[in-house]
Amino acid sequence: MGATASRLLSTAHDGSGIDGTAYLDVVDTAHHAPGWLDGLISGYSTYGLALFAVLMLVGWWQTRRQDARLAVKALAAPVLTVIAFAVSSGLKDLVRESRPCQALHVTTLEACPAPGDWSFPSNHATLAAAAAVALWFVSARLGAVAVVAALAMAASRVWVGAHYPHDVVAALMVGALVTVLTGAALDRYASAVAGHLSRGRLRPLVVS
Repeated sequence: MGATASRLLSTAHDGSGIDGTAYLDVVDTAHHAPGWLDGLISGYSTYGLALFAVLMLVGWWQTRRQDARLAVKALAAPVLTVIAFAVSSGLKDLVRESRPCQALHVTTLEACPAPGDWSFPSNHATLAAAAAVALWFVSARLGAVAVVAALAMAASRVWVGAHYPHDVVAALMVGALVTVLTGAALDRYASAVAGHLSRGRLRPLVVS
C-alpha cells in the first residue's frame, strides 16, 4: 500500500461499529446465494440508475402532452437529482468514512474501491432517492415505480458490499430531503417558466 493510501486510511472514519455485523451478514448471504441472483443484483447495482433516466424521459414525454407546468417539473427532475448528488458528494468529503470492505477486510461482489473513495452516504442511493422524489412531483404513478426502484438500489449497494446499511439509509434521506426542498422552490416558479417557454422557440419542450 502506498504512502498516500495509508495516510487516507489513517484519517478515515470507521463506520463498522454502527452496523458492521449486519453488513457482514448481508455479504455472507450474498456469497452463499445462487450465481444468477448475485449477477442480477450486481447488474442492477451497477447499471440500474439508467432506469431512472428512462422514467424521467417517459415523464417528460407524457407531461408535455398534458400540462406545460408539469413538463417544466419533468425537465427539472435531472437538475434536482444532480443537486442532491452534489450534497451527497460534499457529505462524503466531510465525513470521510472508509469503505466497509477496507475496514472489515472482506471479499465482496463489487471490487473494493481505492482509499479515498468514501462510503457515507451512498451516491447511488442518493441519486435513486432524489430521482424518485423528483418523479413523484411529475407523476404519482412514475414516482411509485421509482420509489420501489430506489429502495432496490439502496439494498443492492449493501448486497454487493459497497456500503454499510446506514450509508444507504442516510443516502435515501439526503436524496429525498434535498429534492423535496428544491422541488418546493421550483414549484413557485413552474407556472411562470412554463408560460415563458410556451411562447418561445422552446415551446416543443413543454407543449406537444
